[in-house]
Amino acid sequence: MDILNKVKSYREEERRLKWQGTFAEYLEIVKERPEVAQTAHSRVYNMIKASGISERDGRKMYHFFGEEIFGLEDAIEKLVEEYFHPAAKRLDVRKRILLLMGPVSGGKSTIVTMLKRGLEQYSRTDEGAVYAIKGCPMHEDPLHLIPNHLRDEFYQEYGIRIEGSLSPLNTMRLEKEYNGQIENVIVERILLSEDKRVGIGTFSPSDPKSQDIADLTGSIDFSTIAEYGSESDPRAYRFDGELNKANRGMMEFQEMLKCDEKFLWHLLSLTQEGNFKAGRFALISADELIVAHTNEAEYRSFISNKKNEALHSRIIVMPIPYNLRVSEEERIYEKMIKESDMAHVHIAPHALRVAAIFSILTRLEDSKKQGVDLVKKMRLYDGDSVEGFNQIDVEELKKEFADEGMNGIDPRYVINRISSTIIRKEVPSINALDVLRSLKDGLDQHASISQEDKERYMNFISIARREYDEIAKKEVQKAFVYSYEESAKSLMDNYLDNVEAFCNKNKIRDPLTGEEMNPDEKLMRSIEEQIGISENAKKAFREEILIRISAYARKGKKFDYNSHERLREAIQKKLFADLKDVVKITTTSKTPDESQLKKINEVIARLIDEYGYNSVSANELLRYVGSLLNR
Repeated sequence: MDILNKVKSYREEERRLKWQGTFAEYLEIVKERPEVAQTAHSRVYNMIKASGISERDGRKMYHFFGEEIFGLEDAIEKLVEEYFHPAAKRLDVRKRILLLMGPVSGGKSTIVTMLKRGLEQYSRTDEGAVYAIKGCPMHEDPLHLIPNHLRDEFYQEYGIRIEGSLSPLNTMRLEKEYNGQIENVIVERILLSEDKRVGIGTFSPSDPKSQDIADLTGSIDFSTIAEYGSESDPRAYRFDGELNKANRGMMEFQEMLKCDEKFLWHLLSLTQEGNFKAGRFALISADELIVAHTNEAEYRSFISNKKNEALHSRIIVMPIPYNLRVSEEERIYEKMIKESDMAHVHIAPHALRVAAIFSILTRLEDSKKQGVDLVKKMRLYDGDSVEGFNQIDVEELKKEFADEGMNGIDPRYVINRISSTIIRKEVPSINALDVLRSLKDGLDQHASISQEDKERYMNFISIARREYDEIAKKEVQKAFVYSYEESAKSLMDNYLDNVEAFCNKNKIRDPLTGEEMNPDEKLMRSIEEQIGISENAKKAFREEILIRISAYARKGKKFDYNSHERLREAIQKKLFADLKDVVKITTTSKTPDESQLKKINEVIARLIDEYGYNSVSANELLRYVGSLLNR
């Protein structure tokens, strides 16, 4: 019954939102809330802004796209700031078709769908309310009733610019139904809806031989010609094309560049002048955002055709590349899995991460910057600290290739391979190795992958496997160390005390006996050797650590376990080196004794409770790490 109560509440909300009154009453609303008379572009921009904006790493984060679009902050910021924002301010950008260009499964359709669903919801709010002349099939702006010669005075009084002319149908209705008295014209509030074809339209090309231009601009209703006596009578015309119905909102032009030319020419006038030709009437005004999407190959072919130059100048192209951040790619897969019937299947930790590592590697370009390989580049893009590189280096890397992210493996391929793994294994759990194996097997079935790319991708699978090997070893070794973080912090604090004493040529006091001793060189070297610090380089490394601590102190920040990447790595390796033999013996023993069995059960319990494994994947992980340590 709960769902029925919600349906009832929704109906009540629909009734509450309904409003109907005269044009004179509507003007009172406009005077009080001028935003109801905003343009379609302005409404879209304000809708995006209303969801909230925050900053991260100097970039604007638009919360409107936050739950659906991952890793495309730069592309989204450019889309909003270079198109929607200036278009909302009535700058010339609004007279352009917005064309989203990018690879398959890159998020273009998702962005358009979000805009359409967002407008539907926004039109239900006070800020996004839309009003139209009642009975108009195009949901025409009531302000079109104001005669042209009075519009300057209207602007002086209301601060609102009126664009567009009254449509042929409403011009006739004004005379015949209202005797020219605009103040009595009935106005109503409308709720934008793609399903009901109110303010949101979608046009998809089909066979050019059978598709009619009426799909865009409407058509003559021949059954009414006898009644009205003429094809030029607006009452004998169906204003039901997508351009008519999308008025006041937006129209999605699917696969626009595949359309026949006769369909595209209508967009020239609509974008530049805000009107289009339909039937035997004067130009019809329309206020709508036109958004299309295509891939790079089709776009290049389109602009190479000289016949398309006029239309090309009326298009603003926004590249929508693939995401290039591993952590965000994981979120894409998680979202796709939640939306499927696979949500009940246990996917072991890091299984999606290794798939994401593989995907991102296929999308990156080899940098000419010294010391940067693809793995380091991948980590830098994901926000990881890599010794010797900073944020400025990351920005330089991003500028090196303007079209980076326009090629590579798409998310759908990965999800298809994960699906294949689940079906094939017929068990409620899959791990990283299952995923990598399936990705590898699928390359042979991927028709669009060349032999050269296939060889590159096989190498990326090997790299992803090596990355997983390190992750798996650390995971198990952490599980073997009770309170790992505390152990790591304690070891680091001990090391730093000795380093400080060494650099300042001081003694160190024994915490138990209080006796003064020389710095523990054996302890310091046992940690430094883990990352290849030579005897000659130890002094410089220790001084570097102290300089970093001082820099943190000056900024009022606390130096902790994660503040120096190489030191963190050294601490990890030292902890794990001390444990390696214990882990190796415990995980590989075919007949574990009582203490080993107890330890294994404790580790499995920790992997399940603290790390997100289930009993199957935890046991698989232990067996795999045992085999790695035995190599």
